[in-house]
Amino acid sequence: MFLFDQQNPLAVPPGKASSPLGQAQAGFRGRIDAIEVTDADCGLHPDELERRLIELGFVEGASVEILHEGMFGRDPIAVRVNHATIALRRREAMAILVT
Repeated sequence: MFLFDQQNPLAVPPGKASSPLGQAQAGFRGRIDAIEVTDADCGLHPDELERRLIELGFVEGASVEILHEGMFGRDPIAVRVNHATIALRRREAMAILVT
């Protein structure tokens, strides 16, 4: 359960830490806390990957749900961000922190 904070309505509840979306299983539902791109293994510069994720709608506070996982290696994943469905590689999803 989220506790409402008037000064920061998207605040993470006490005792609830963020984790990468790339580690979540199908059926996960949560909110995006931050985008933190480190050394991306996808061939893109970290700034470029962050820009692309934001353009796709992966922004702080957006609701997110993992709808489906690929058959081999659970990759790619189908993610619903707000009301859009997007296919994403797990290694790229590791940059999206969620609660």
